Amino acid sequence: MSTLTSIFLLVAAWAVLNAFEQRRRIALLGRVLQGYQIERLMQQLTDGYLRWLEEQDPERRAPLWNMLQGTERSLASQMASFAREFATVVPAPQAQASRLPFSMPYAQQLLPRSRLFDARRLFELHARAVQAAIDNAAQLQDKERAYMMTAELLLFQHSCHWFCRSRSVADARLLARHQTPWRQVVSSVSEETRNEYIALVGRH
Repeated sequence: MSTLTSIFLLVAAWAVLNAFEQRRRIALLGRVLQGYQIERLMQQLTDGYLRWLEEQDPERRAPLWNMLQGTERSLASQMASFAREFATVVPAPQAQASRLPFSMPYAQQLLPRSRLFDARRLFELHARAVQAAIDNAAQLQDKERAYMMTAELLLFQHSCHWFCRSRSVADARLLARHQTPWRQVVSSVSEETRNEYIALVGRH
């Protein structure tokens, strides 16, 4: 067997194993998420923020904001339940994800612990961050809080894609879907979220 053929077979085997691993992760996360309406509530909330920001009539803005607050509470409750369920049903090895920019099969077995992060802790962080944005201990103005909440939700979505695919794919999807780079999102979340997130995933 020639060297070129051997390389081709190795690359093909790597691609097949990698695709299998990604499908397994997508199915794993999907099984937990299917019991919730998190994606729909996130879409309602981000679209609602845009309508609220564009509305100039104060009498129409007030009831719209009240409706958004109800959506926020529903989303926070569902994210907290999701994080608890994910931590309960997903065992430690399967919850580990690679910190590397690219995906690789058997990352949990092949990489040192310093190159992995625990998605259970990450999703729990996002749930707490959303609730903290609602509690608004920093007493942000409504507009500032809406921007921060949007950033918190985009970072959660990025983490889901990172767990299922890879860091680079998550970055690309964030930029393609929301025209927002990862670094801008991280700089827009709360300082508490940012510090804990960076410590957990090991990315600056």
